[in-house]
Amino acid sequence: MSLKFLIPILPVTAFFACSPAQPAEDELTIQIANTLDHVRKDVFITLPADKIKRHHPGWDWSKAALFCQDTPIPFQTNDIDQNGQPDEIAWVADLDSRQSRQLTLRSTDFPPAFPKRTQAELSHKTGGIWEDRKYIGGTFTNVTALRVPPEHTDHSAYIRYEGPGWESDKIGYRFYLDWRNAPDVFGKLTPGMTLQKIGLDDFNSYHQPSEWGMDVLRVGSSMGLGGFGSWTNGKVEKIAVADSIFCEIVLNGPVQSMVRTRYFGWETGKGKTDLVSEMSITAGSRLTRHDISINESPDSLCTGLAKAPQTVFLHACSQKWGYMATWGKQSPNHELLGMAVLYPTSQFLELTADEENYLAVLKTIDDRLSYYFLAAWEKEPGGITSLEAFERYLKETLEELESPVSVTAE
Repeated sequence: MSLKFLIPILPVTAFFACSPAQPAEDELTIQIANTLDHVRKDVFITLPADKIKRHHPGWDWSKAALFCQDTPIPFQTNDIDQNGQPDEIAWVADLDSRQSRQLTLRSTDFPPAFPKRTQAELSHKTGGIWEDRKYIGGTFTNVTALRVPPEHTDHSAYIRYEGPGWESDKIGYRFYLDWRNAPDVFGKLTPGMTLQKIGLDDFNSYHQPSEWGMDVLRVGSSMGLGGFGSWTNGKVEKIAVADSIFCEIVLNGPVQSMVRTRYFGWETGKGKTDLVSEMSITAGSRLTRHDISINESPDSLCTGLAKAPQTVFLHACSQKWGYMATWGKQSPNHELLGMAVLYPTSQFLELTADEENYLAVLKTIDDRLSYYFLAAWEKEPGGITSLEAFERYLKETLEELESPVSVTAE
């Protein structure tokens, strides 16, 4: 089962001013345009593969390269369905107010390589043994996929930092691949890729300041940042019990990375169902996009933000998008941290709360739901350091979700 994205994709990397060039017969001209009255930084853009095949049915994807005149542009081809054929090309751009640009997709014998601005990884121990529900001995090995062993639970010392991780040059995330099933936040002091440095020694190391940053959220038994579950009889039911769970790294590219998790036989309180979760991040962005596809959907789903003392709760809506957010000294070291969940208003039912979480209750459409979550740590390079700046950032993010960059190809 694969997800079809229901809502526009947004921000990601830096670009160049381009003037139109005359395309050759074996090239594809792509026009992109910003419809807003302000500059857009790091805009994430995709072009479906079928639009390319319409013009060039025999396109050799291994030789594809994207150019602004003769300057290569960081991009990647995405095989999201994992059927051996690209579903889309993806790249990043800066656009001035109301600006249009012309790009060229062409074939080259020497496709350029690009530095990684995103990463996703999954690492677990091999060579050890299970004793009850603890993994003893062994060394960590990175893998592209894992069926979670039935013995695994919290603090089993089997999966490095207890689940998959994904990051951009802005921030990093992980989620607990156990009964907690909640995302956590890695605040970064550097734009470089850092996940490979985290959790190599023990569980406590990344809760202390280091040269790359640290874990900046107390999750506990809460929904963390953007965790999800069913909303049944006025209560959250997280994915604590399932027949089996399969997690894989679907994308690990220079401008986009994605983690996909399949839950089989999730006990929702109204019977068992299967669910697919895809969490993706793009270069230059703090946002994680979460796409959910579910069989036999419960009446409603919910997502949440962990409560913390000394925080301000925020809520706003535009025509198509809304957010709930918190701001304050809610990191373990009492540093400023902003968190938000952004949801489509067409699927919004209510805001509520329980003892541990602020909650947004959402409905599925055709058994699908997509939303975003984000965190902004004051100590990240160029970080947000005031409530007013955080609110401006959220307002601008809503505007960009409302008005995606237009893309045409000919």
